Amino acid sequence: MDLSIIWESLPRLLDGAALTVEITVISLAIGLALAVPLAIMRLSSNPLLWMPVYGYIFYFRGTPLLVQLFLVYFGSGQFRPFLDSIGLWVLFREAYFCAVLTLTLNTAAYTAEILRGAIQGVPRGDIEAARALGYSGTLLYRRIVLPKAFRLALPAYTNEVVFLLQATSLVSIITLLDLTGVARIIVARSFEPYKLYITAGLMYLAMSYFFILLSRFIEHRLSGHMRERPASGRAVSAPR
Repeated sequence: MDLSIIWESLPRLLDGAALTVEITVISLAIGLALAVPLAIMRLSSNPLLWMPVYGYIFYFRGTPLLVQLFLVYFGSGQFRPFLDSIGLWVLFREAYFCAVLTLTLNTAAYTAEILRGAIQGVPRGDIEAARALGYSGTLLYRRIVLPKAFRLALPAYTNEVVFLLQATSLVSIITLLDLTGVARIIVARSFEPYKLYITAGLMYLAMSYFFILLSRFIEHRLSGHMRERPASGRAVSAPR
């Protein structure tokens, strides 16, 4: 089997993979920052807080990501006069911004639901003990609830990270040259779909495995207090 096309295309595929990772990391960072207040608002008893958040989460979890991407990238052109008047058209006309915005809003919705479940999974006894020590409001969430919730949510959030990484392949439809976009262009010119798409798939697999290993490392560090520590000094043998 002639693999020369793979070696010749590898630099361009790596450039596409770098753009894929960049979009993924930016979307995850902003999405996580949005998901924390959204999850807290979702748990509020005030309908003015939880109902809009519920609608937002329901929409982004209930519609295809491709449709959301088309609405932001192609649909924003219908509002060009308004966006131009407030100085935002310069952003919405760029495919990169539309891709990051769509992926951010999508992952924020999923992550908010993950965090909501994790917050509800925090043991009630921990919260009551913290309140007995004087913790309340923001301090209670910052010191007790959210750290525990993040540890509980990490396995499910890892799946969301991997899903988002794979979902970035859709941005090639709006002209971005991510890994999938570069592979499609090379395939169109070389007529070698089998070799190039397998190579792209293996690169996605490697990136996914990297994020999974990173998540396991973070989970290992966060759960250090739950592991048994070796006894200091020599063990005293029991008398016969």
